[in-house]
Amino acid sequence: MLGWMRFFAVVWLMSAAIAWATPLVTLYKDANCGCCQKYVMYLRQHGFKVDAFDRSDMSQIKLRYGVSRVASCHTALIGGYVVEGHVPVAAINKLLTEKPAIIGISVPEMPMNSPGMGEMKPGTLTVYSIPAAGQQPKVFSVE
Repeated sequence: MLGWMRFFAVVWLMSAAIAWATPLVTLYKDANCGCCQKYVMYLRQHGFKVDAFDRSDMSQIKLRYGVSRVASCHTALIGGYVVEGHVPVAAINKLLTEKPAIIGISVPEMPMNSPGMGEMKPGTLTVYSIPAAGQQPKVFSVE
């Protein structure tokens, strides 16, 4: 009996550690945008805890977080970074692992081969860095 209790305690601790390892995503979106909700579901399917907020002032959100030059339909905050648009989880994980000195990453506009927008085609989706004001976005990764 004691062995089983230890086993379950270890499993519980490992589950808690995994939950703590994945940062919370705060996502701002337009209430009328179906692809934004699909992206929220995509993130949740990949283990992220997402708090999604419907907003009517998305242009102000984009100005506040410095993503106007690389804008898409929704803006997320995760691990101290801005993630703009339909960014694949692989690029988010790279961002959170490498911790570069940038504002965040973006998939501008709404490409059909991005998460929440249709079938993803590996190797075809360009993710850009969101640099500080005055600098040009650069390719962060191709997913």
